[in-house]
Amino acid sequence: MGLKNFQYTSLGELLASETLAAEDLPAAKIVKRLRHVAEDRELSRGEFLDICQWKSPRSIRQCERNAARTVEEVSRKVFATGSEKRRVELLTNLRGVSIPTASAILALSDPQNYGIIDIRVWQLLFSLKSVRENPRGQNFTFAQWYHFLKILRYHAERLDCPVRNVELTLFKFHQRFQKGTLYGDTSRV
Repeated sequence: MGLKNFQYTSLGELLASETLAAEDLPAAKIVKRLRHVAEDRELSRGEFLDICQWKSPRSIRQCERNAARTVEEVSRKVFATGSEKRRVELLTNLRGVSIPTASAILALSDPQNYGIIDIRVWQLLFSLKSVRENPRGQNFTFAQWYHFLKILRYHAERLDCPVRNVELTLFKFHQRFQKGTLYGDTSRV
């Protein structure tokens, strides 16, 4: 991944100059559907599958192997704990759920406090030297996700906006300026 016409030297500079992105319609529909989660503290299997299909259609067959009762039990535990590590562990124990999908579940059910980790945002953060490992932005660890989340929360607080809007702004910026293939050579990052 290379970024063409890349003019910013820091994440703060980029976010100060770019208009914060609004949610896309498909994700906005899911966020609206999930508003009840703050109170009910539970996802249905259908909601879970909608998120999985939206985030990672390639893994949907694995996600479909999770029983409704399992999804509901896991989601109750996820939304009952204050431990970010425990949340990610619980979610990634579900079939078909990787750290990016777990982050999508958290972000779409609580966009104020979470963003979605993915290759685009991570590669952009790497280019801006906000993160210093995993230049390809693949196979994330909990530590990488948590570091990512702290960066986004810091900037969201500074900008007085939801964490998801910061992440989405970075995603869309990367999309606009990416040169080459997304999963290609990162030696020119």
